[in-house]
Amino acid sequence: MSQLTDFYKKYLAGLNKYWVVTIIFLAITFFIGDSNLYNRYKYDEKIRSLESEINRYKKEIEQNKKKIEELQTDKVGLEQFAREEYLMKKENEDVFIVEE
Repeated sequence: MSQLTDFYKKYLAGLNKYWVVTIIFLAITFFIGDSNLYNRYKYDEKIRSLESEINRYKKEIEQNKKKIEELQTDKVGLEQFAREEYLMKKENEDVFIVEE
């Protein structure tokens, strides 16, 4: 017990007790526990990255919907898509694949 009082007299006697309580509270808030401020910051950062990923996928879905609609309504576009993506050809044609 004397070590505790010596520590108090040496280091904490000049401090106001309100400052000590405030410092202890801030230390607990920042560093201790499952929901400390550092973990909350990491969680918020993860949420922001996931929201941006959601927005990216929504844009990709819209593009794919437009492409599907275009392929369902346009015969020429459907034929062009089949030729480019699946290398389909007519019977009397030769297809040359050029790799870059």
